[in-house]
Amino acid sequence: MKPVLQVALDFPDLHRALKAAEEALKGGADWLEAGTPLIKSEGLNAVRELRKRFPGVKLAADMKTVDTGALEVEMAAKAGANIVIILGSSDDSTVREAVEAGRRYGAEIMVDLIGCERPLERAKQLEKLGVNYVCVHVGIDQQMKGVNPLKVLSQLAGEVSLPLAIAGGINSETAAEAVKAGASIIIVGGAIIKAADAEEAARKIKKAMETGVPIPSESYRKVGPGEVKAILLKVSTANISDAMHRKGEMKGIKPVVPGVKMAGPAFTVRTFPGDWAKPVEAVEQAKPGEVIVVEAQGCDRAVWGELATWSALGRRLGGVVIDGAVRDVEVIRQTGFPVFARHITPTAGEPKGFGEFNVEITCGGVKVRPGDWVVGDSDGVVVIPREKVVEIANRAEDVLEKEERIRAEIKAGSTLSEVLRLKKWEKLVG
Repeated sequence: MKPVLQVALDFPDLHRALKAAEEALKGGADWLEAGTPLIKSEGLNAVRELRKRFPGVKLAADMKTVDTGALEVEMAAKAGANIVIILGSSDDSTVREAVEAGRRYGAEIMVDLIGCERPLERAKQLEKLGVNYVCVHVGIDQQMKGVNPLKVLSQLAGEVSLPLAIAGGINSETAAEAVKAGASIIIVGGAIIKAADAEEAARKIKKAMETGVPIPSESYRKVGPGEVKAILLKVSTANISDAMHRKGEMKGIKPVVPGVKMAGPAFTVRTFPGDWAKPVEAVEQAKPGEVIVVEAQGCDRAVWGELATWSALGRRLGGVVIDGAVRDVEVIRQTGFPVFARHITPTAGEPKGFGEFNVEITCGGVKVRPGDWVVGDSDGVVVIPREKVVEIANRAEDVLEKEERIRAEIKAGSTLSEVLRLKKWEKLVG
């Protein structure tokens, strides 16, 4: 079959899904999908409304069915779905029931292999069970850790005769590669529905599919360890805080130099109140790009100043964060070097030499280990555990990308409350 572009409408609110669907179809999208979040939020009414609004468009319902296959396929088909998506982890009896119900009610069955440990083996079994499509899918949470669905797709291509779908972080850079690897159905969610202009986003992806030429994309892609710093400098500490479920903030630590951004692995220093020897000596110990993080117990006598800043600049360090005081801020601001601290004072401490390097410390009430990532901007400083930095960087960029679409809807005449339907989502107590 000729490759088609299927848009996954993974919104929690129907009004936003309908608007994005309209834009995506104008941009050349072929099929629409009522995403699982949309169905869970709005019920099968979402499928009904999509069918009414777009009567001639092939419509999939991502039910993620794992039991009662016949019932759920019947429900989705009667609501207007042409394709019903069930899970490959379902028991064979559930798949058979879904296939039979699909034949009875005029719906095709797509099986999502998300979470299947042996996808090729399962795909061959599903083909024998009579399903219409098999979908290679890397879920959002897996994507955040850098998992890519193309590797699994290449294993299935040529081994099963069913049309293959692919989903999981596909954008204008990877859509062409997915087609070359054997996918007939390119399922795209975020790269279209998070875009400020979903029509243009769909057009780029469709062009890449048709020409076989990837179109570079700075957004809607997941990064690995080598690109973490660039992403952390792109997003805000607010984005990171959201991605970490409001954790990681250094309380009371603020920028000394307005408007600068900082991101790098921590070189930790523990010193005694007012003792500036170890913080200054750390400049010679830290590697280029590292951020010196100093536990100075919140003391209001400075352990950092202009001359230490010039030293850090010469060593190409990433910045300094001090749970304590700094001075000489007028000159520090002129240098543009990222400095964050709790206090500003004209009074210096004394270099007594007590303390240690590269140990676990507490700064702004947050534990910081050597190598944990430290990010700072005008809002403050957050700490990301080193073992989670790839995931959190990807999640923070996801937050940023979702806000792009919301911002565009607000600029088009709506309000934040209207876009997010805040009244609808107020927590019920009882």
